[in-house]
Amino acid sequence: MIKIGIAGFGKIGNLRYEILKNHPHFEVIAVLEKNKNTHVPSNIKRVSSFSELINLDIDAVFICAFNDVLANYTIQAIEKRIHVFCEKPPARNVKELLKVKNVFEKSNVTLKYGFNHRYHYSVKEANRIIQEGSFGKLLNFRGVYGKAGSIDYDKNWRNYKEISGGGIVIDQGIHMLDLIRFLSKQEYDVKYAMIKTLFWNIDSEDNAFIIMEGNKGAVGSVHSSATQWRHKFLLELTFENGYINLDGILSGTRSYAPESLRYGLREFEDITWAMGKPQEHVIWFENDDSWKLEIEEFYKSIIGESEIKNGTIDDAIKTLSLVEAVYKK
Repeated sequence: MIKIGIAGFGKIGNLRYEILKNHPHFEVIAVLEKNKNTHVPSNIKRVSSFSELINLDIDAVFICAFNDVLANYTIQAIEKRIHVFCEKPPARNVKELLKVKNVFEKSNVTLKYGFNHRYHYSVKEANRIIQEGSFGKLLNFRGVYGKAGSIDYDKNWRNYKEISGGGIVIDQGIHMLDLIRFLSKQEYDVKYAMIKTLFWNIDSEDNAFIIMEGNKGAVGSVHSSATQWRHKFLLELTFENGYINLDGILSGTRSYAPESLRYGLREFEDITWAMGKPQEHVIWFENDDSWKLEIEEFYKSIIGESEIKNGTIDDAIKTLSLVEAVYKK
């Protein structure tokens, strides 16, 4: 049995716990949670510091804390030879993350970052179709990831740069940037970015408009927004021979649902008669096993069955570098 500690028992820490407690090879034995009003199950030891947590008899730690401590916690755990699963973003900035890489490369532990969206079934199916090769080269893309905000959005810790490292880009837009890298198998330069605080009284951005170009020629845009006034996820990919659209993504609240994959091959009017309306395939997804699937990958790496393929330290550095490039424009 692999003994687990969880650092941070808020929404995500609780979600991880619910998956871990049902895994046959994991046992959560301790939780670090400083908020006394947060309930921790009575059968789990509650500690008051990260140092106390990693000095317990644990094999792995799930870090679900504020962004300003992610890199430091990860380094401390690795130095204790403890396997680490760290939520996104991997750090507030690349400088912090490079320190993690330096320590990790001298260790023999497993390190995985929670880029959860890669494990959604629509994304996995899109990746399978793309890798088959029939769609050809990616030409352009368009991504929108928007939040409805909330009545107290301006008071959320994620909007305080000292804690989070930024606003809506590092909070939510990072998922879209990671998916574009993952699905296209390209690395990107940020050609243009407009960072704006359009509505909320916060010291970070509530909207970002980004133009990027890939090292294999793909060009596209991303809009990350906290003023969408509804939850929205959309990624449109256009290839030489067709298109793939991911619309919606399942979450705990189902507010970004339904999740669907729509794709079709290019057909000019000499094939279909109706120009602009090619034969199209639509797949609807009702189940979200993404949280289970990524934890299973973490487990298989710990026992030496396979290596981490998604959410590696290199993934984390490259995707966070895109976020940082947006903030520098």
